[in-house]
Order: sequence, then C-alpha cells, then structure tokens
Amino acid sequence: MKAASALTVLLAAAILAGCGGDEASGPVTVYSGREEELVAPLFEQFTEETGIEVEVRYGDSAELAATIAEEGSNSPADVFFAQDPGSLGAVEPQLGELPEEILERIDERYRDADGRWVGTSGRTRVLVYSTDAVSADELPESVLDLTKPEWRDRVGIAPTNASFQAFVTGMRLALGEDETRAWLEGLKENGTKTYEKNTPIVEAVAAGEIDVGLVNHYYLALVKKEQPDAPLANHLFEAGDAGNLVSVAGAGVLSSSDRTADAEAFVEFLLSDPGQQFYVDVAEEAEYPLVEAVAPSPGLTPLDEIEGPDVELTSFGPELEATVELLRETGWLT
Repeated sequence: MKAASALTVLLAAAILAGCGGDEASGPVTVYSGREEELVAPLFEQFTEETGIEVEVRYGDSAELAATIAEEGSNSPADVFFAQDPGSLGAVEPQLGELPEEILERIDERYRDADGRWVGTSGRTRVLVYSTDAVSADELPESVLDLTKPEWRDRVGIAPTNASFQAFVTGMRLALGEDETRAWLEGLKENGTKTYEKNTPIVEAVAAGEIDVGLVNHYYLALVKKEQPDAPLANHLFEAGDAGNLVSVAGAGVLSSSDRTADAEAFVEFLLSDPGQQFYVDVAEEAEYPLVEAVAPSPGLTPLDEIEGPDVELTSFGPELEATVELLRETGWLT
C-alpha cells in the first residue's frame, strides 16, 4: 500500500470511528521525547494535512516512559513519540500492535519484533572532534580507546541523555556487562567530562573545552548552522565497533487510547513520504529517513554502509533498567 493511500484509509477510519461514537472527541495527545524545536513543525504539518489536532507533552524520553508506566491504563497519552528504542521498549506492555500497513513501511531492523512500535527516523553514534586539536591519524579506531591515557580530560559524554543510555545498552548487548562496566569506569578515571545533552558537547568541542565527544551524528549540523566556521567534524569508528550504533527515534500507540484510529493516523503520517522528507528538507537535525523511497540529506554516509554492533533494537527496552543501574554503579548517575 502506498503511503498516501494508507494514510487516507487510516484517516477515513478515524472519521468513521468518530461518527460511530467509538472514539473520544478532542485532539490526539502525544507524549514527545523529541524536542519541541525539532518536531513542532512536523506536528503542524500533520494537522494541516489531516485536520486532526495534536496536544503535546514534551519531556525527556526516559522520564516520559516512567510517567506512562506510572499512569498505567489511566494515561492521557495516545501516542508515545520517543527519542530512542529503549524508552519505547520500557513501555511495550502498554503499547498496542500497529496495523500492518504501518509496519511494512519500515525495515524489520528498525521496529519492534511484535509490532508495538516503529522507528520514525535514524541516527548513528559518532565521535565529534575538533579538527584544530585532533589530526586524522590520531582518531581512535574503537570507542574503547577513549579510556587510554592520551584521551585524559579530552572527552565529553551526556550520561543522563536517552541516546547515550541507548548506546550503553547496545554496548552491553554487544560486548557484555563486564567489558562495558570496565569502559565506563575507565572513562571516569580518565577525567571524562559530562554534559546534559548532545548539543552542549559539540559546542564544548567547538570552544576548545574538550577535544572529542560522543554524540548523535546530526548535532554537528545543528552547531555548524550557528557556527559555520567552527573546526568540527564527525568520525565513525572501525567497522563493527560498538561506537557505531545505528539507532532510531520511534513511536507507538498506547493500548489504553480512546482515539486509536487518529493515533494510528498520526504514526502513519510520520512514515509517509512527506513525513519522512521532513528530515531532509525542513528539520535542522539531519536525521536519516527510514522509508526506502526517501533519500537522506546529501553528505550523510548511507545507513547500509555503516557497520555497527550486531544488536537488535527491539532488545533495548527490557535492558534499559539494567543500563541505568550500571550507570549509577559506575558513578555516572545519582
């Protein structure tokens, strides 16, 4: 089914359900772990194209997942739009199975094995570095090398950020608990600096505060837009390295929603060609479209050419709690 026709079918279903009295009136409520600055124009585009209003609660993805779990079947949320698969997986028992016409838009690698959430855009983890402070032959081959003495006091991470926590989950799944713990402890001993989010890490590299930082690939473009002459570049590690995790933002519909058809129409829109083209033409964050028909922004390494760790994103949800506990035990979280 083509994206336009699928969206039409879902929208028609929403209208029929509303006319039949089975659906509650009012806007679709989205709990968004994606920042307002990024996705508000996308939500507006959805309303313009469908007539369905959206009410949004913004917040950190992990915190919103905890809120949904606490609210249970009384949650006012219809859709959870998260920054990472771990947060989505943490509330999988509260998500309903999505229609096949939604799921088939995305490769199986980028959605839940049981069809409860689907990736909406992709990103790869990278090492952003100062081209003034670091030469190409100095760049590490592996993310594990950042614990070596030559990187003392030169590295930045964002341990409270959902994307970093998903990255650590991927490392645990790829390398095991012991090696991941040793790496986290090594970073601590090596004077690694902490930041709240990815953007401050890139800005710190640009300012010479640190020389390198672990971030998602698109934060380079964000900072470059404000500082076009900043001496910054992204570095991918060697093929198969745990540092090259390819992850996704994604969305799912809560099974407790009383606006299921409208909520599914919202997720379908995110995967329509216009919804995917948003990340190429409109969004400041140059994420990867996940629908095959939509090409990524020029200059991005194609996803199928990035060799990351051999892990399944659908496994991240059940592992999130253990990842957070490991970060606490190694002193990165309180």
